[in-house]
Amino acid sequence: MDDIYIEKVKNGDVEAFRYFVRQYQHMAYSVAISVVKDEFLAEEVVQEAFINVYNKLDSFKGNSKFSTWLYRIVINKAFRSLDKQKKLSYESIDDAETVLSDDSFEPLSKDEQSYYINETLQQMPPKESLALRLFYLQEMSMEELQDVTGWSLSNVKVILHRARKRFYTLINALLKTEVNSIL
Repeated sequence: MDDIYIEKVKNGDVEAFRYFVRQYQHMAYSVAISVVKDEFLAEEVVQEAFINVYNKLDSFKGNSKFSTWLYRIVINKAFRSLDKQKKLSYESIDDAETVLSDDSFEPLSKDEQSYYINETLQQMPPKESLALRLFYLQEMSMEELQDVTGWSLSNVKVILHRARKRFYTLINALLKTEVNSIL
């Protein structure tokens, strides 16, 4: 379906580009927010990315899926935006508290799970948050993640490994804080 709309846009049908915005805006935003960690900045990144895609659509050769090309642009814009903002700050997990035991709280509802997952992803470094979001939430394979991010396959594996460890530590610390505030 993407190919049909790509041709329409290339042939001058400006309105056909709306298809791409409707189809990919939520995922593009999800990718951007995982990197920049700020709603307004993520919206700006996505807007700039779509403008860039529209202006550079003639250069899309079709060697990969359109979505892969788009997400790569979003990722590049997001990291450039971070560089401009000088907001890169990596937190250390070395001092993180010990994890909760599994029997110390009741199962969470879907909404609660979603809340804690998103809160934890917000606290993580951009690359790790992005890797987890794409691999687990968007169910991309490691090869697709490699295509989208431009990282080597070994780098994808290392980042995912570190991200899993950090996520586990951070979410357990968050849950422990919540439990302590209730008590």
